[in-house]
Order: sequence, then structure tokens, then C-alpha cells
Amino acid sequence: MSSSALSAGSLSGTAAPGAASGATRVGGADPARPEPGPEQMGPAAVADLSGRIAAAMARIIVGKPEAIRLALVSLLSEGHLLLEDVPGVGKTSLAKALARSIDCSVSRVQFTPDLLPGDITGTSVFNRQTSEFEFRPGPVFANIVIADEINRASPKTQSALLECMAEHQVTVDGGTYPLGDPFMVVATQNPVEMDGTYPLPEAQRDRFTIRISVGYPDPAAELAMLDEHGAAEPLDRMRPVTDVRTLRAMIASVRNLHVAAEVRRYCVEIVGATRKLPEVRLGASPRATLHLVRAARAHAATAGRGYVVPDDVQAVAVPVLAHRLLLGPEGVAARRSAADLVRTCVGRIAVPSPPRG
Repeated sequence: MSSSALSAGSLSGTAAPGAASGATRVGGADPARPEPGPEQMGPAAVADLSGRIAAAMARIIVGKPEAIRLALVSLLSEGHLLLEDVPGVGKTSLAKALARSIDCSVSRVQFTPDLLPGDITGTSVFNRQTSEFEFRPGPVFANIVIADEINRASPKTQSALLECMAEHQVTVDGGTYPLGDPFMVVATQNPVEMDGTYPLPEAQRDRFTIRISVGYPDPAAELAMLDEHGAAEPLDRMRPVTDVRTLRAMIASVRNLHVAAEVRRYCVEIVGATRKLPEVRLGASPRATLHLVRAARAHAATAGRGYVVPDDVQAVAVPVLAHRLLLGPEGVAARRSAADLVRTCVGRIAVPSPPRG
């Protein structure tokens, strides 16, 4: 394993000695042994705290309020986030800003071609004193795991995250170990057509709740970035806005947000429409429907509402569904993007009307 492959302490500026070191302890309890959370919050409290987290992140990621909002939606919906764009637009900075806004355990893995699955999940090490094998946890044992340039590792190594992301647990040598609560993977990747990268398999892309393309800033935002970042690194001055216990209360509130039957049916119809497009070889999965409802709940909560409306579904449909579609020959020939096809599906489905009376 490369000495630079793992950096579990990178957010605090110190390098970890290897995969067995686990995560940087930024604050809070051991993620493998969560404390009982408080009563869930009301929608207004969730919206207020979400706004404070977004404001703190906006001082790091200048001019990208939509990317910040979607990152928060992914966090509150108990999902995973994929940041995909060209180098240098702030993907890793966005991931770090989200992690630093919460007083929790954070680890960072720099994905490289020589990284092995055990470098992520952990491995069993022989203890000469006890003459037994002991499990040494890897950096995945944290509340927030930053997988930097995930598509630079081999598919074998990428697949080490499949169980972690879907079941929040790790199985090594016949033993199963629970992960943190909450647990979130924030992965960054460059476009797959760049040299030295391995495209993520469809099964893994489907496990990411939301994909964000950060994009280039406008000239005004880029000038503001020079003022903010020119003399010092703003991340060094960033302080947590909330802690794990409060975050659990926010997530519990989002989890119980009301979704009417008509809105649930609306989500099912949108996802089903992606499977019938002639330009698509593989449409969105049932897991995508579940993620769409969860993301709509989180979007409604950040707006201070205790219920989901169709506008919430429409706001998150593209970032939740587009990365799951595989274009067929017709879609490639027509030069249609997956995002355009999702918008087409949303436009074709009738919006449910509010109940009368």
C-alpha cells in the first residue's frame, strides 16, 4: 500500500500511520457505539440548523449554494454523495466543508491504483501475545468517510464499499462489524474519460443517493474566492456548527416527515418513466425510488415544512436519478444527457393535485 494512500487524519493536518488507525476523532462518541439520541426536532428547527450549516459551508465553497443544499439533503436523507466534475472546482473542499461542519468522526481515503480493499475496511492481524487474529478497523469506521478520487482505484477496491454503503456494516474473515451512526460516504471523482480512471460499476453508482457536478464559478464568485482563499486556508478556521447527537435528531425528524400517498405515487411514476425511454438501456432501480422519496423529505425539511410537496420531488429528481441511467445507442446518437432525460420524464408525469376540502 502506498504511504500516501490513506490519510485518516488529513482534515486536521496530520497523517495517519495506516488503515488500522481508523478515523480522525473530531469530537463526539465512538461511531461504532452510538449514544441514544434526543427527541426528534421540529421542521423549523431542522431548517434553522440546516441554514447555519449551509452558511458555514458557503464561506468555503463560494458561489455554489445549490451544491451545498444538495450535500445537506444527502446528509439528512441518510444517503451517500458523489461529487463528479473536472479537477480543481472544489469537490474535495466541499466534502471537507460538510465534514467539518459537524462535530463527528471523519476519515479520508485517497484512492490510488495500488489501494487494496483491506486498506479501506480493515484487516485481521495476528497478535503474537494472544496467538489470535485481531481485527484492525480501517478508515471506513467513521461517521463521514471522504473517498477522494474514488475512480482511480481498481474495481476490486471500489467494491469494498458496496456492503458499507448498503448495509452500514463490514464483514471481514467471517466477522461482521457495524459502522457509525450516522454513516455517510462522500466520494469525489473526475470524469471517467480521463486517463488512469476506472468507471464506477452500476451497482455502486446506484448506492449513491445524489450526484453533484460542482461546475466552474462565475467571475464574481471566483473573485470572491481569491479574497477568501488568497491569504489563508478557510478550512483551517472552520468550526463545527452541530454535533452527532443533534444530527441524529435532525435525521429522525426527516425520516418521519409526512409523504402523502399521491406524492409517493408521483415518485413511482417518475422512476418508472425512466425505464420506458427508448434512449435508455437501463432505467432507475427501485432503490432509486426509495432514495427519491428520502431526498424529497430532506428537501422539505430544509425548507421548514413538515410534509413533502411535488416541488420537493422535482427539485431533487435530476441529482437523484440521472447518474443511475445507462444510455442506449439511441440516446448516445441523439446526444441526450441523462439529466435531460430525467427532466423529460418529470415533464411527462402529471403533478398530483392537492386534496380538496
